[in-house]
Amino acid sequence: MKFPELKIGDLIPKYPIIQGGMAVRLSTSRLAAAVAEAGGIGLIAASGMEQQELREEIRKAKEKTEGIVGINIMFAVSRFKELVFAALEEGIDLIVQGAGFSRDIFNWCADAKTPFVSIVSTPKLAKIAETLGAAALVVEGKEAGGHLGTDESMRILVPKIKAAVSLPVIAAGGIVDACDLKEAFSLGADGVQMGIRFAASVESNGADSLKELYLKATREDIVLIDSPVGLPGRAIRNEFASSILDGTVEPPQACEGCLKKCKQSFCIMDALNNAQQGNLKQGLVFSGEYIEKITEILPAGEIINRLVKEYEAL
Repeated sequence: MKFPELKIGDLIPKYPIIQGGMAVRLSTSRLAAAVAEAGGIGLIAASGMEQQELREEIRKAKEKTEGIVGINIMFAVSRFKELVFAALEEGIDLIVQGAGFSRDIFNWCADAKTPFVSIVSTPKLAKIAETLGAAALVVEGKEAGGHLGTDESMRILVPKIKAAVSLPVIAAGGIVDACDLKEAFSLGADGVQMGIRFAASVESNGADSLKELYLKATREDIVLIDSPVGLPGRAIRNEFASSILDGTVEPPQACEGCLKKCKQSFCIMDALNNAQQGNLKQGLVFSGEYIEKITEILPAGEIINRLVKEYEAL
């Protein structure tokens, strides 16, 4: 089978595979550059970074590859505008944004002639994004890891949104192997976004103990937690996730105001940082629904090479 062509503005990757932008600091320059170099689109997770840190990560990625490198950013973060402008000034190839809806970013990206990709979960929002000038849409279903904007499956959303807009549609949520790619493309998707498969890669900037947890986890370990961001989040059950579920999680002793709006039930930035650094007892580990499909940690380039070979053999 042949891959569909994914065109985002003037950008056409060799393969229609986007690596999800996983914060905090799982998706840094090393991972994004490796995916881009292998023919996909690599994303640096800007949420949780300082401006200068993001600038340096973009520069490092550009030194390692001439492939397509973008950023992913949550509208919910307080430094949203500053981080977007830092990326645009560094000449980032594209911007992907979710966790809220910003109308301003369409104009900012248009002025910089940088393709903008909106993460949507409803046909209504997809149409609005198309009208405002999005170059493509990531359609994220309930199977995804992290913050969720819907309780509907990717399998339901992709055909509905594909019929509602003329933009390229990128399926996200529960996509791990070549069979998942085949299903997404059969639903009308022009590309796929894969998060947890690349979180469990050599170049992912997570601690070894975090990656070991990915390998050990099963579908029965996946839970939905209530995030301070104001959205549900899909995560792996551990001691910290259990404390959220049973209401014993401790609120933050101090708040740095990293989010525009926060319930302050716990500090999500601290929790995600802890997980990334390997402190799993106090860490929140986001994960997609089909974690059991991941059985080994591989280099990002090898992940893409295997996906391509297996997909073409279908």
